[in-house]
Amino acid sequence: MAVRKLTEEIYEVGAIDWDRELFDELIPLPDGTSYNAYIVKGSEKTVLLDTVDPTKKDVLFDNLDYLGIEKIDYLVSHHAEQDHSGTIPEVLAQFPETKVITNPKCKGMLQDHLHVSEEKFIEVEDGEQVSLGNKTMKFIYTPWVHWPETMITLLEEDRVLFTCDLFGSHMAASNLFVEDKGRDYLSAKRYYAEIMMPFRNLIKGHLKKIEEYDFDIIATSHGPIYDEPDFIIDAYKGWVSDEVKDEVIIPWVSMHGSTEHMVDHLVDTLIEKGVKVTPFNLTTTDIGELAMALVDAATVVLATPTVLTGPHPKAVYGAYLMNALRPKTKFVSLIGSYGWGGRMPQMIQDTIKNVNAEFIEPVIVKGHPSEEDFKAIEELAYSIVEKHEGSKEII
Repeated sequence: MAVRKLTEEIYEVGAIDWDRELFDELIPLPDGTSYNAYIVKGSEKTVLLDTVDPTKKDVLFDNLDYLGIEKIDYLVSHHAEQDHSGTIPEVLAQFPETKVITNPKCKGMLQDHLHVSEEKFIEVEDGEQVSLGNKTMKFIYTPWVHWPETMITLLEEDRVLFTCDLFGSHMAASNLFVEDKGRDYLSAKRYYAEIMMPFRNLIKGHLKKIEEYDFDIIATSHGPIYDEPDFIIDAYKGWVSDEVKDEVIIPWVSMHGSTEHMVDHLVDTLIEKGVKVTPFNLTTTDIGELAMALVDAATVVLATPTVLTGPHPKAVYGAYLMNALRPKTKFVSLIGSYGWGGRMPQMIQDTIKNVNAEFIEPVIVKGHPSEEDFKAIEELAYSIVEKHEGSKEII
């Protein structure tokens, strides 16, 4: 049992998953994660906000037993993804009087994914309030954080904002509140990069929306809770802004050394020009680290050899990841080599159509790069420097 008290009659009753290494069979979890769920005891009603991943349902029920919870009047479902909603059927079986409070879109998803019956729901609109007696819940729609049905809840009298995935971090930690800001910043940035970045323009609006409300605590569904909300809100404002940093990242793969030599020369030239540059070997890199770098970098140069007239599959994966995450990158280019021909540059450009960036003329060479080819690499570096110097959005 790991019941932790936020404030008077508010408890975290979820589960810490110390050993989980992969999320959605895709996202590495170097620090594990948690599935935060909350019990709020009002003078008249008791509410459970979200549940836990089904693999940890026993932890949730043990925590409820420890608190002596005999009745749950409401269960608020902020988000239908199963790491938060997956134990709803079991809660409803153990507490049959419970009503699920959510929005109409989330209701439909819970019916589809978990087969929760119609009579179990109470639908709420954006801004609607529900009383617990001495405490009031206000529901705020935040669609596309990161699914279309998401919402958050403000417990008005206690000034606690329950944000589910928004502002979260995949981190297993015994401390309830953020203690190591440096560590949490990186974990939250990784989480934003992997999950929230495709929706950054929508999140801009949500940040403005929550500025209308007063709260002292942000209680997320993953990772430690924020008792200094400005810390994470200010971080998000920077991440979702249109500003980028004077940085170049180079996701690369090489089969016989030709492309690797091109990457090395580009890295060295950019360093000489005072530009921060980070290469990512796509055969070994942690995609979370690459996603984090995409949050701020002004330029991405993808480097790939040609395989059967197209880019290397690892480079295709890197390009697909960029396209899916939609970073605010301002400039994109491509370097690589080929043996006898192909459509590698066009195929990469077609793969990253969601990235709203200027495409700088690529450097594609036949075989191992010659002295002239290395000079072309240097010209590409000079062009990147000029582009950075001329951009008002690079800080």
